[in-house]
Amino acid sequence: MASTQTALAEDVRAVAAQERERPRRHTDAILVLGIVVALGAITAGIAAAGISVTYFLQPAGALIVLGGTLGVMLVTTPKDTLVHSIERVRELLVSEDVNREALIEEIIHYARIARRGTLLALEPLASHASHPFLGQALQTALDLGNRADLQAVLENELRMRERQGESDAKTLEVAGGFAPTIGIIGTVVGLIEVLRHFANLQSVGFGIGTAFVSTIYGLALANLLLLPAAHRIRARVAENFEIQELIIEGVLALADSVHPALIRMRLNAYLREHKARTRETAAPVRNEA
Repeated sequence: MASTQTALAEDVRAVAAQERERPRRHTDAILVLGIVVALGAITAGIAAAGISVTYFLQPAGALIVLGGTLGVMLVTTPKDTLVHSIERVRELLVSEDVNREALIEEIIHYARIARRGTLLALEPLASHASHPFLGQALQTALDLGNRADLQAVLENELRMRERQGESDAKTLEVAGGFAPTIGIIGTVVGLIEVLRHFANLQSVGFGIGTAFVSTIYGLALANLLLLPAAHRIRARVAENFEIQELIIEGVLALADSVHPALIRMRLNAYLREHKARTRETAAPVRNEA
């Protein structure tokens, strides 16, 4: 018994001292590339049509579309939700790489330690977890002795994070729905100004072209910024949902004292299909206990 406790203490100290690979944060190059490609294609198309880009710089139309869309967002969205949505958009510029395979191996390592002792042996390790949600889930498992309560708390946390992400995406989606209509309002205002100078045919022709720039502003704001950002938020939320669901499944298995080999089989389902097949065929047979 003494030797088992000594070995357990050494395992705990070794894992606590180990530098876990935390998710790396970096600029989302794919998002930046998408913005550059979209703007570049539109600019090149305008140039190919023989129209100067400066022709589309209309302060009045920009003021109507941007100001009107911002006003709609203020009307339709509560203050806290609007602040969270803006913060979510800012976070889109930074992506976080989470190595699911490493995360699974970390949970398996915790399972081996818990099998040699008890779940309380993981208490020194909760703050050293590579993923913040994993550390939070481990600490919750230590605080709650009842398995049903643990599952309810973790699943409620998961649902609330998903609901908050959907709310943030909906804010941008609603604004994207109104932006083209507000652009049409700007176009109507421009046409009214054109009709005031109807006697001068040259100014009428130029004025009509200028008036429709507001519609372009509204369409561009909706389809190049607001709606794509809403879809990107949903995609990011879905990805985080899978990772958090993986963590919950692993922590619940720890609480149930499931054998590490069975935990690995459960969690491998959260890997991409080709990676899961590679791991099954390449992983050496070893004692998980």
